[in-house]
Amino acid sequence: MDMTEAAKQRHSVRSFLPRGLDKDVQGALEERIRMLNSESGLNIQLVLNEPKAFGTSLLAHYGKFENANNYIVLAGKKGKDLQEKCGYYGEDLVLFAQTLGLNTCWVALTYKKIKGAYSLEDGEKVALVIAIGYGKTAGKPHRSKTFADVAKAENPPEWFVRGVEGALLAPTAVNQQKFKFISEGNKVKALAGTGFYTDIDLGIAKYHFELFAGKENFDWA
Repeated sequence: MDMTEAAKQRHSVRSFLPRGLDKDVQGALEERIRMLNSESGLNIQLVLNEPKAFGTSLLAHYGKFENANNYIVLAGKKGKDLQEKCGYYGEDLVLFAQTLGLNTCWVALTYKKIKGAYSLEDGEKVALVIAIGYGKTAGKPHRSKTFADVAKAENPPEWFVRGVEGALLAPTAVNQQKFKFISEGNKVKALAGTGFYTDIDLGIAKYHFELFAGKENFDWA
């Protein structure tokens, strides 16, 4: 399974099997995280066999998580671009995990920060986390907006259409899909809407757009 196929098959999963990650899978994830941290300047961390974040709070109970004992922490230097960067690089990990046979769920609120489970440098903060493991199910698709809802273009090139269709597969907070892609020749403008976590959503959607459109075909405006 490649990353585009993973994007088509991946759906949010909150209930996991009570098992740890296979050693080869863990190693592949940790190597991917090292690569992305080097590229992005983020401080992404993999937390394993830690049941408290999703097992001891009312928020976690509200989120209806089961056996969510492993998660990815998305953190970095405080700044206006932190959330978008965490969305972009976090989605790379979400789709990569899917190719490894894992399931995931983006989580912004319904978890508890556990002291000692991960470490932060001065000036860093956690943007959100990703629950990860072997899902009890593969999850279910959700209703999606249309091309016309999220794109503005006249006679768009094929790669732009592919990119927008890929972006519509991207997970967003409460399935709001509040993003917009505007075609400007060989440049594309991507805009976040208003609402909770729309900057994170934009980062995720931009990753999908690049994946399906092909980064060689355009530049971000």
